[in-house]
Amino acid sequence: MAIAKTEEFTAKEQNLASFAKALSHPARIAILKILAEQNACICGKIVEVLPLAQSTVSQHLKELKNAGLIDGTVDGPKSCYCINWKAFEKFNAEFNSLFSALKIQNEKACC
Repeated sequence: MAIAKTEEFTAKEQNLASFAKALSHPARIAILKILAEQNACICGKIVEVLPLAQSTVSQHLKELKNAGLIDGTVDGPKSCYCINWKAFEKFNAEFNSLFSALKIQNEKACC
């Protein structure tokens, strides 16, 4: 049985990996684009736009919400979602920092 070694990495590395994993499916990218285009909380409209079953869309929304990329409210059978821009700003800064550091290290490498 394999043992998870995630605790061997920094919290920042784990957070960036979780963020990247949440973005790793094209349906989730499409959901974020829909939310950004509307520039408001969306209730139910996402399922109408995507070529996916409601249960599949719900699972993708759950993953995005667990990663902190979207906020959502549930009011009975109706759920509304919007982008958490503060989370995007945080991870954008962290990814830019990571990529800049990697680029600097690569400039010293032989490749």
